[in-house]
Amino acid sequence: MLTKTILALAASGLFAAASSVSAFAQDANSAAPASAAHKLTVELNALAPSQKGCMMTFVAENDMATPINKISFELAFFNDKNAVDRVTVLDFRDLPLGKKRVRQFEMPGVKCETVSRIIINDTPVCDGPAAGECKAALNTRSQTSVPFEG
Repeated sequence: MLTKTILALAASGLFAAASSVSAFAQDANSAAPASAAHKLTVELNALAPSQKGCMMTFVAENDMATPINKISFELAFFNDKNAVDRVTVLDFRDLPLGKKRVRQFEMPGVKCETVSRIIINDTPVCDGPAAGECKAALNTRSQTSVPFEG
């Protein structure tokens, strides 16, 4: 009789523990998409030779919690020898919530075919979200053969 009581208590304890783990997993899974949704996506969309150098086209989308009134990115451009060719700051202006924005920048003296990689070093200006949120939410991708990293 004592053995049956102990087994019954142990089984109910295991059931309660399993239910708690399941509930915790559901809470963790429901929280994951919300944090994943807070992204600032910047895509390198195209590189095109121009009379002055290279025209670079970016597509940016703000899926953070707040609109961005003004943002700039410090980019490092690597050449075909994988050495940093230049570092420059590009002003992406405003990025409203949930809207895609296309931004083009003329890079004088840069030959598109020698750009081997582009890295976003920093977000020196990010007016709207709290300090550090733009860099933390940054997600980069490239539609070109040139890698684009954040």
